[in-house]
Amino acid sequence: MYERKTIPNLNCGLDLIGEVLYGKWKIRLLWFINEGHKRPSELQRKIPDASRRVLNIQLKELEEHELVSKIIYPVVPPKVEYSLTDFGKTLIPVISAIGNWGDEHEERLRLLILKRLD
Repeated sequence: MYERKTIPNLNCGLDLIGEVLYGKWKIRLLWFINEGHKRPSELQRKIPDASRRVLNIQLKELEEHELVSKIIYPVVPPKVEYSLTDFGKTLIPVISAIGNWGDEHEERLRLLILKRLD
């Protein structure tokens, strides 16, 4: 597993939030867990472009940052569910605001992204 060699810059809120939410799928994971998709297989279906391994790594990091909690039920086969912690729930309005901004500027953003790919 990747081990960070440099100490992150944690001098302001943007640095801190970047450290916690850096990862392609973390914002979507938080959103979908909040929407009620709690099992790893459900999350995999909601984010089919992400590999199971990457989702597991990012879920573990969200757990380490105390944004989600993991419950393992003692059944065979093992059943795992994720839920937002109270701390994680405080991010939902922020994620919602970012999503609304993206919706408001959807056409422009799509054109800019596609233009970059040409």
